[in-house]
Order: sequence, then C-alpha cells, then structure tokens
Amino acid sequence: MVSSARAEFAARGFDKASIRGIARGARVDPALVHHYFGTKEQVFEAAVEKAFAPAFGVPDEVATAERGQAGERMTRFVFGLWENPATREPLLAIVRSAVNNETAARIFRGLVARNLVTRLAQSLPGPDPQHRVELAVAQLVGTAVLRYVIKIEPLASAPAEDLIAQLAPVVQHHLTGEGVPGAPPAGSAA
Repeated sequence: MVSSARAEFAARGFDKASIRGIARGARVDPALVHHYFGTKEQVFEAAVEKAFAPAFGVPDEVATAERGQAGERMTRFVFGLWENPATREPLLAIVRSAVNNETAARIFRGLVARNLVTRLAQSLPGPDPQHRVELAVAQLVGTAVLRYVIKIEPLASAPAEDLIAQLAPVVQHHLTGEGVPGAPPAGSAA
C-alpha cells in the first residue's frame, strides 16, 4: 500500500490524491487503507518516511567522518541520493508535494527535523549546532531544487563531482565553523 500511496502522491500531488486512488493502485478496499494507516495525512507520512528513509543515513555518514571530511561526506551522500534515479523520483514527489501543500510541508518538516536535523546536530560540537545543520541542509536542498526540480542551467547539467567539490567546503563551514577555503578571513576587508 505504501508503494501505491507514493505513486498516487507523486502523480496527483497531496491535494488531489485520494484514499480510493491509493486503494485502487494497491488492489485493496479503501477501508483497508484507513484501517492500517488512518487519514490521508497518515498515509502520506508513511509514504514519505519510507521514500525519504535513505536520506536519514546522513547523520551516520557525518558522524563516522573525520572532522575535516564531514562536509564532503554529507554533500557526496546527498548528491548520491539525488543522482540515483531510484531515490530521485520519490524525493522529487516529496519536494513537489511539500512545496504545494501546507499539510504535506508540515509532515515533511517534522520528519526532516526528527530524523535528520536533530540527529545530526547532536553529533556536532560548538555553539548552535541545530542552526548550523539547518544551514548545511538548506545549502544542499536549495541546490537540489534548482538542479533537479527547476532545472536551471548550467547547474542542471554540471557534473555532480564539480558541484560536490564546490559545495563541500561551504557545507563543512556550516557543520564545523571552519573557514571556507579561498574566502577572506571573517572580519577582514575583501
């Protein structure tokens, strides 16, 4: 049923998806969907959680990295998810639903906060780790939206390795507070 729900939300968006459509795709009675998942919101949350589950590996990936490699490991891991068609399509569906519907956005926000931001922040030393993680995630999600959803050129067709090399130092800076290579020291006149 979760696969059918994910397909229904991807094809129709949160607003137009229905329990009947999900049940039809799963070849079950709509009452069965309600029995196992409850409301449409609960079905969406189950579908999003399963589709977004690979991204929940980011905290483990960063926690096992040496301090100076955290930004690259996180950036490479996230790009790996977006570059893989098997994980990209569900991520695209989630992002589109979250951008177009407040209920979907609230559900997605909660999953990301619990399973990604909070877990990753717990492993970071220094002040304001949650804020720093949010900035790192914003850097990568913003790039993903421009590259994979809006498809702005030349970003959309740039080699992933080039983007990883350019973004990893910025993500590193957000995660650890270390300076961005090539940037003037903080507080100096550029």
